Amino acid sequence: MMGPAHSLSGAAAWLGVGAAAAAAGHPMPWPVLLVGALICAGAALAPDLDHKAATISRAFGPISHWLCEIVDKLSYAVYKATRKKGDPRRSGGHRTLTHTWVWAVLIGAGASAAAITGGRWAVLAILFVHMVLAIEGLLWRAARGSSSDILVWLLAAASAWILAGVLDKPGNGSDWLFTEPGQAYMWLGLPIVLGALVHDIGDALTVSGCPILWPIPLGRRRWYPVGPPKAIRFRAGSWVELKVLMPVFMVLGGVGCAAALNVI
Repeated sequence: MMGPAHSLSGAAAWLGVGAAAAAAGHPMPWPVLLVGALICAGAALAPDLDHKAATISRAFGPISHWLCEIVDKLSYAVYKATRKKGDPRRSGGHRTLTHTWVWAVLIGAGASAAAITGGRWAVLAILFVHMVLAIEGLLWRAARGSSSDILVWLLAAASAWILAGVLDKPGNGSDWLFTEPGQAYMWLGLPIVLGALVHDIGDALTVSGCPILWPIPLGRRRWYPVGPPKAIRFRAGSWVELKVLMPVFMVLGGVGCAAALNVI
């Protein structure tokens, strides 16, 4: 899928988690619901860091271009080192390592560890990165073009600072779900994991599929492109994505938000 659909699906997924948490007796404070949805919307773009034309690969200027090259080479090296006889030869790392459940868990766990050990500045960095991506994904028309990059960064920095201040207030959710001493903001890894997995599921619906189950072998392949029957797959950017899935994500997100806040 394309960036906007990925971001919308990520936000909708976290709002759905909020609804499920409320139903299970662990309601999210509204700042956690809001911040988690934005982080998940941003994280749903992150697996495409292995593609030089992706939104995330240009979102932070030369830094993200450089990271894209490193991640692409790393992904390709892992693919070559672990492929089985049934896996085709390829020349790049797109839709390999970063599109697996292993990557999603590692990135989320790393973010949680950074939030716990790095204190406020680590939390601000995590929020800033994902606010930039959320703005790029959800407001793609307004954020399009290199001339708007600085404005996006400034808006993301201001949003990260404000949201961190809101979360820090007692009862607003810095210790949501993980309440032991020293576990503040440990939950930040959860929307990051979810966003990455939602991205993979979205890509699995397209014609190319997604090797989300790696390194679990399926037959003669370890990088099996999981997906539904090919007859019901679609091409990225097609009318199915723009006219059907994106409106569905908006509706589901609205319903999930209302349920999470006990409006319905």
